Amino acid sequence: MKVEQKGHTVIIKNTQGDIASFLEKVTTEYNSYKEHNIILDLSQDSAIDLPRILTFLSLSNKHRKAKKSFVLVASDLDFNDVPDEMVVVPTLLEAHDIIEMEEIERDLGF
Repeated sequence: MKVEQKGHTVIIKNTQGDIASFLEKVTTEYNSYKEHNIILDLSQDSAIDLPRILTFLSLSNKHRKAKKSFVLVASDLDFNDVPDEMVVVPTLLEAHDIIEMEEIERDLGF
């Protein structure tokens, strides 16, 4: 797991390849990230699929309820199958763009 902070955003990269242990580690260390927007970078995992993405749903809901952005980066996925309450994008650049848009919406009171 590699953690990088840029401004109000924390980028957490899965370097282990095992989604279950990555989720457990992120959940365990969540309190140190909860004040930031979170990007989970799963793009290096070629075996990522919708059931594995959905394991992050409760963490995503918890973080978004606290008025912070939670974005997953995953390539080779049918994004139409992802539930509306989760934000999954194919690149880190798009993840940063989504967070920027959500910050503007929060500032405007939407």
